Amino acid sequence: MNELNKQSFRPESKKEIQHVCTNFHNAIEFIGKRWMGAVIYAMMTGPKRYHEIISSIPGISDRLLTERLRDLESEGLITKKVIATSPKRVEYELTAAGKDLEEVINTLVKWAKNRSNT
Repeated sequence: MNELNKQSFRPESKKEIQHVCTNFHNAIEFIGKRWMGAVIYAMMTGPKRYHEIISSIPGISDRLLTERLRDLESEGLITKKVIATSPKRVEYELTAAGKDLEEVINTLVKWAKNRSNT
């Protein structure tokens, strides 16, 4: 069981409730950005090059993928590794914080599959 599951999410004060709600809202807004979940999902199996990510997400544009990768990198959820070869290669990989989202993404995928079966 991870640390999140061990914690009690029963805030006692109005200030704590507001803090939790604000953080929760920010997290949901971030993960809910168009294509964000799909990008994270595509990266869950290990380091990926740009073309591997874009080819695994039907319908995403170059511009949006680039934007999402920048968002994830600025939030510390992925790393961008430039490999000095000729031509140079770039790989993206989830950080430990990014990998913490795997359980959330897997739960959402399971929920979505169950919803489509009803």
